[in-house]
Amino acid sequence: MKKGAYSKFIVVLVIFLNVAFTVSIIFILPKLAFEPSTLIASWFTFTTTELLTLAYIKKQKIKKGGSEGE
Repeated sequence: MKKGAYSKFIVVLVIFLNVAFTVSIIFILPKLAFEPSTLIASWFTFTTTELLTLAYIKKQKIKKGGSEGE
């Protein structure tokens, strides 16, 4: 696997999953008697934490003199 491919894959995957989650909530919402606000907040908290953790790891690698592409 090319350097940096894992990070890019995770970012693209998270964006795709967020769009899919949003679209599915929009289609399911009219059928529900309530808005699943806890589920929505938890989902976006999880995906944001994943991206921030990935950014932190990359920043630490750069700071230690590692390759920027990893």
